Amino acid sequence: MSAMIDPFGRNISYLRVSVTDRCDFRCVYCMAEDMTFLPKAEVLSLEELERLCSAFVRLGVRKLRLTGGEPLVRRNIMSLIESLGRHLQSGDLDELTLTTNGSQLSRYADDLVRCGVRRVNVSLDTLDPHKFEAITRWGKLDKVIEGLTAAKEAGLAIKINTVALKGVNDDELDRLVAWCGEEGYDLTFIEVMPMGELGGDTRLDQYLPLSMVRAKLNERWTLNEIDYKTGGPARYTEVVETGRKLGFITPLTHNFCESCNRVRLTCTGTLYMCLGQEDAADLRAPLRRSDDNAELEAAIHEAIARKPKGHDFVIDRRNRGPAVSRHMSVTGG
Repeated sequence: MSAMIDPFGRNISYLRVSVTDRCDFRCVYCMAEDMTFLPKAEVLSLEELERLCSAFVRLGVRKLRLTGGEPLVRRNIMSLIESLGRHLQSGDLDELTLTTNGSQLSRYADDLVRCGVRRVNVSLDTLDPHKFEAITRWGKLDKVIEGLTAAKEAGLAIKINTVALKGVNDDELDRLVAWCGEEGYDLTFIEVMPMGELGGDTRLDQYLPLSMVRAKLNERWTLNEIDYKTGGPARYTEVVETGRKLGFITPLTHNFCESCNRVRLTCTGTLYMCLGQEDAADLRAPLRRSDDNAELEAAIHEAIARKPKGHDFVIDRRNRGPAVSRHMSVTGG
């Protein structure tokens, strides 16, 4: 079948797959503390996830990123990663990677490398152990640092993803840039996204425009624009003083949709053509209806034909609810 070309001529070559909605953290901008998780029958089996991912690879996906929740808390997750690794060996896939909170990396880093994973994104919003516990509710910073060390020793390239949170970590962004330079990690700052009811604080309370972050960083660091792309939405600079890359993901202050080449698949088989839109396609039904992939691949093509030009993210100061009702953990980071 033909490659996946959306209505705006963009070649869809990047699939992000949430393998579970569960997580061992409860980060304040991602989940409510008393999350209700999906019934097991609704969640795709690892075999179903493998079949779906392989269908996307046949249709032209070259980059596959596993997300969650926390992907490494999914039982037997390494069997899926090992199965998908065969597409790297055949040359049908350029990259298999994952986004993780780092809590399980000390356990899995060597296995990830063995399966063909070469880099990981690790979500880390603070280097202060007390703040870390406050942000993640359940997490321990020393366990994540231990995981990062194991990942580095295993040979994985590491990019730290930091959500900029007003009044929370805005006083240590310089420190994060310096620390990543010392450790040999790249770093990306992310604007908080208006997704899901969280209880208590609203996204407006947390929202810190990255234009302000960058202006502050410019006081200490020399940030040179570079033409570097990973297939994701970040715009990259080089920090001259450390030699590391520093990215900015700005869904609110700068819409990054014009070059969007990705779609997101949830652990229930729902395909979201855009992170910031509610339109979705059910791929679980055709997946479970037939062992023949023709119906499944037709459903994928039909969904790509509905991919919108861009998202509708906005921080609305009159309506303090989220722009999208589902939690980030449902769609995958």
